[in-house]
Amino acid sequence: MDKILITGLINIETTLKVEGFPIEYNPANYPFFGIDSTVSGVGYNLVKAFKALGSKAELLGLVGDDLAGDSVRYKLKEADISTDYILTNLKETPQSIIVYDKTGQRQIHTDLKDIQDVRYPVEIFDERVKEASIVCLTNINFSRFFLDKVKGMEKIIATDVHTISDLDDGYNQEFMKKSDILFMSGQLLPTTPEKWAKKVLDRYGPKVLVIGLGEKGSLLAVKEDNFIERIPAVDTRPIVNTVGAGDSLFSAFIHFYNKSKDPYQAIKKATVFASYKIGEKSASEGFLSEDKLEELYRRIKTSDLNSRI
Repeated sequence: MDKILITGLINIETTLKVEGFPIEYNPANYPFFGIDSTVSGVGYNLVKAFKALGSKAELLGLVGDDLAGDSVRYKLKEADISTDYILTNLKETPQSIIVYDKTGQRQIHTDLKDIQDVRYPVEIFDERVKEASIVCLTNINFSRFFLDKVKGMEKIIATDVHTISDLDDGYNQEFMKKSDILFMSGQLLPTTPEKWAKKVLDRYGPKVLVIGLGEKGSLLAVKEDNFIERIPAVDTRPIVNTVGAGDSLFSAFIHFYNKSKDPYQAIKKATVFASYKIGEKSASEGFLSEDKLEELYRRIKTSDLNSRI
């Protein structure tokens, strides 16, 4: 299986468990074992998921020359993931705070520091992209400068534009236009996922479109088959925190699509992978190996996922 190359955000993530939303004012709280800090970010989450699944994957990322950046490199080495292309070009390493409750609802606060103003060296990208079959250009700003370059290389571009509500979104429009595999969240859509999918396909024409629908599963659209259908969610274990669900769905889909080019099997297995992942509180934990995923997948009835695909 060919390599997957990722350009993406790496940050320090702090999670805080609360009783529920909205949060009532209280001057002091002591949530024992309710606060955790770890390394996360879309790029980091993807490379960890690919590592767990057995994909050959490589991450290009930016951090600061600070304690947080040292933590990033330590955790990557601990996971046996190369730090060769994690550059300390930022003033500070990005950070996020995620507040979540016992039902899995969450609110994310992300401080990107100066990463949106810094470019990743093109000469490094040019060298590392040669062996890749799929390039995950996540929608952090430095990825956009590689879109045109990869488009002319006969490689698959995959991206996730996350929460979106406007086809003319100035920040994400270029990513939507250039992607072969396009993921997004259905959380803020102005119409039904089916109608939205048709609009995306008509406007931008990705080969594959996936819209994450949270507890309702996802919607898969395959352009050449004129296929648009919902894929129901499955329950594999109790939900702890839904943060990172989209990243896990995306990574597992890309892993299996890279092996088979079959979007229908890929989305069904990715659904199981994402369901299991949200049994952890961190966005970068809870990833199954391919063997364990296949075992779990076999125990779930096909009809639970979608008998039509």
